[in-house]
Amino acid sequence: MKTNLRLSDFVYELPENLIAKTPASPRDSAKLLVLDKNQKTIEHKIFKDLTDFLEKGDVLIVNETKVLPARLIGKKTDTGGKIEFFLLEEISPNLWKVLSKPAKRAKVGTKFVFGKNELFGKVKEVLEGAERVVEFSSELNFWEALEKVGKTPLPPYIKREVDENDKNEYQTVYAKNLGAVAAPTAGLHFTDRLLEEIKAKGIEILPLTLHVGAGTFKPVSAENIEEHKMHTEYFEIPKHTAEKVLECRKRGNKIFAVGTTSVRTLESATEIVNKELTFKILSGKTDIFIFPPYKFKAVDGLITNFHLPHSTLLMLVSALSTRDFMIKAYETAVQEDYRFYSYGDAMLIF
Repeated sequence: MKTNLRLSDFVYELPENLIAKTPASPRDSAKLLVLDKNQKTIEHKIFKDLTDFLEKGDVLIVNETKVLPARLIGKKTDTGGKIEFFLLEEISPNLWKVLSKPAKRAKVGTKFVFGKNELFGKVKEVLEGAERVVEFSSELNFWEALEKVGKTPLPPYIKREVDENDKNEYQTVYAKNLGAVAAPTAGLHFTDRLLEEIKAKGIEILPLTLHVGAGTFKPVSAENIEEHKMHTEYFEIPKHTAEKVLECRKRGNKIFAVGTTSVRTLESATEIVNKELTFKILSGKTDIFIFPPYKFKAVDGLITNFHLPHSTLLMLVSALSTRDFMIKAYETAVQEDYRFYSYGDAMLIF
């Protein structure tokens, strides 16, 4: 896919005080910036007003991934030197690819202990940069040990210490399938009450899973954005979800995705055959990179948070409308003191 846009086109000015450090309470009291992508209009609402923009027969796609307590802070078993591991990917049971800090301490064969001896780790392989392959062991089940010693992996731009509240606040209310190292943050605004109101209006809420990887925070560095290489993430779509999505399209209703992860999953899994939407796969890994002038196959509307400058996610939301309108919307949000990023306010594009 060719584009005339460059990396420098995806930037906006954001005062640091607008980066949210804590979520809105209750969750659905967050602000909602509503964008009509065709009429190019902007409205200011509250997230719980979302039902006003969904019609009976529409479907809402949610990502049921659950965030791992992926930050491990421990020490070397021989010298006591401090180490931090950030879990990236499970290679096999008890064997993980991690980011290590400081990396120089994580040499092959080095052993580490976490918590009160609940979890041990041994470096098996040195990869590129700070990445390592670590084998974990515990008297407990690995997942039980991780729950005891792991910390919630808040994004680096939330500049505060993790607290106990984050364990719940950094999960969606419908999180089920453990495997993400970052939350699908658009979903953080939903409450059980709001979900029931949406269902009562005749809108089906359909699940899928994409395990969000650490690469979601990786900025684009190439001025020619087509040169950027995306990270891969694993997804699964239940057969029931696929069937209901196709039925929705055939009856002329809209498919709304909650978050860019749901968008990337649907767009990776579908294709147009004889002018009709169809699913080509229901599970696998995706490295899809969506930027203008991408032509969407499955997604009509998107509920999303505000994204970082130079990010692939800002490019994705721009593709759903236009780059100019999206930058205008972001500048409007700054002027109106919207709260940005993971714990911030939301946007509806339809």
